[in-house]
Order: sequence, then C-alpha cells, then structure tokens
Amino acid sequence: MSRKPQKGYFVKGHFVAEGSELDLQLKAELKGTAGATKTDLKREMEALQALGTELLTLRADLLARLDLPEKLQEALDEARRITNFEGKRRQMQFVGKLMRKLEDDTVAAIRAALDEQRSGSAAEKLALHQAEHWRDRLIAADDALPQWLEQFPDTDTQQVRALIRQARKDAPPEDKAAVSQGLAPRKGRAYRELFQLVREHMARAQAHNEASSETHHEEPRP
Repeated sequence: MSRKPQKGYFVKGHFVAEGSELDLQLKAELKGTAGATKTDLKREMEALQALGTELLTLRADLLARLDLPEKLQEALDEARRITNFEGKRRQMQFVGKLMRKLEDDTVAAIRAALDEQRSGSAAEKLALHQAEHWRDRLIAADDALPQWLEQFPDTDTQQVRALIRQARKDAPPEDKAAVSQGLAPRKGRAYRELFQLVREHMARAQAHNEASSETHHEEPRP
C-alpha cells in the first residue's frame, strides 16, 4: 500500500512539511514575527484551533458573510456531524491546521463576526430583562401604567388594563400578598400575555428608533 505523499515545499534543498514547526517559523519570518519562540507559535496554534471551535457556534448568516475557503467550510461541516469525542478532537485539530493558513484579515473578520453574535445575544437578554421588569411593575404598582403609556402611547389602554387586572386576580394567595408588598405574581395566562404585549411594544419602539437613526445618518443625495 503506497503512502500518501506529505504536503510541503523545499527550502534550500530541504523539505518542509506543512504545519511543522519549521513551516510555522518560516511563515513567522514572512510575517515579520521571526523572534517568536516555539511557545509563542504553539500558543498561536492553540488560539487558532480554539477560534475554529467557536466557528462551529456561529450563526449561518454570519458564517456565510465570511466566505471562508471551501476546504475549511467542509471541515467545519464534517466536525458538526462527528459525535465521537476522539474523532471530533482530531477533526478540530485539522480545522486548526486550516485556520493557520488563513490571511490575517480573514482571522480578524472571524473574530468580529463572533463578537457581533455575542453582542447580539447580550442585547436580546437585556431586552427580555427590561420587558420582564416592565411587566412586574405594571402588575405590582398602579402608578406604573401612566408611566408606560407616556413612553408607549400607541398601547391599547383597555387591553393592558384588563390584562393587569386579570394577572392580579389569577395570582395565588401568596402572590397576592407579594403584590401588596410591591412584588409581582408569577403565574397565570394574563401574566404571560401581558409580558408578550410589553415585549412587542418595546421591540416595535426599538425598531422605529433604529430606522430613524439610519435615516438621520443617511448622506444627502447630490
């Protein structure tokens, strides 16, 4: 059985295998980082492999925007399919090897896409927290409704009042006691519907603000 030829190149008559320490050192010299130690190079390799692992969690739209090399994209797809621990580990080592061949601007674009995804997740969590806070305030205190209507005047006043009243009625005795202490009940269909109403109005207002901001910053036509 013939051996698969090893990929690499010759430098001054010596064969340099792709992915070897010598290969990394030569590439470091080309990048102007010839002073890097073996430890530095190993750390860079591990960082790129970890970045490749993070790529597996990237949303499809952000991943498509990166336009990664076909070989790397196929390697990532294969890694997602593998469930065996050892098989996945070896596949991710291969992904890391391919990651080391990427241009610096591509690596930077990958990091930016991952940051964008993390920021988006944080923003969604914040929006949910704010909606929960408003729902609890509306149920717990009568003076919260006028403040809500001032910020969201397009709210159906009759609907929101009915949901608040029903959420208070649905609360079990221990939760009704909590309401009297300024705390919100945690059960009932009206409670969930009120949250949905609050969330929809806040999302609509956010979308309107973002659209207005984009229009404001749009350059005037000549």
